[in-house]
Amino acid sequence: MAVFVYQFILSFFASMGFGILFNAPRRALISCGLTGAAGWLVYFTFMDMGVTQIVSSFAGGIVLTAVSIYNARYLKMPLVIFITCGIIPLVPGGIAYQAMRNVVLENYQLAISFGIEAALIASAIALGIITSEMLHSLVNTILSKLKTGE
Repeated sequence: MAVFVYQFILSFFASMGFGILFNAPRRALISCGLTGAAGWLVYFTFMDMGVTQIVSSFAGGIVLTAVSIYNARYLKMPLVIFITCGIIPLVPGGIAYQAMRNVVLENYQLAISFGIEAALIASAIALGIITSEMLHSLVNTILSKLKTGE
């Protein structure tokens, strides 16, 4: 349990720190931190259960987008503020670093392996964001049609 609290705190401050770096409005900083922490905790929980890194990143992307949509509506701010800050903990920077490091060391086989893994994780995050936004749009469309009786 202490590990989850530790992971929450670190991902919260990482996301909030990038909110400061990106000049997000002050009233959005805590929400930016919570968005990143929510996505990271889902990713971390999936990884803890033994799920692959790609599927875990996809799930984290879905959750961070859902939380971002809620925060954008609640605070009446653009969605991109929360998604940009919230995605930071999920970005596979260490794997991309290993890919570039192995290119420099002329270990191309390992570099290609790390590069493909980084690309797949980044694609899974993007697909998670798209999936969550599409589901939100679909639910809103259905609800509006039910209200109007069409």
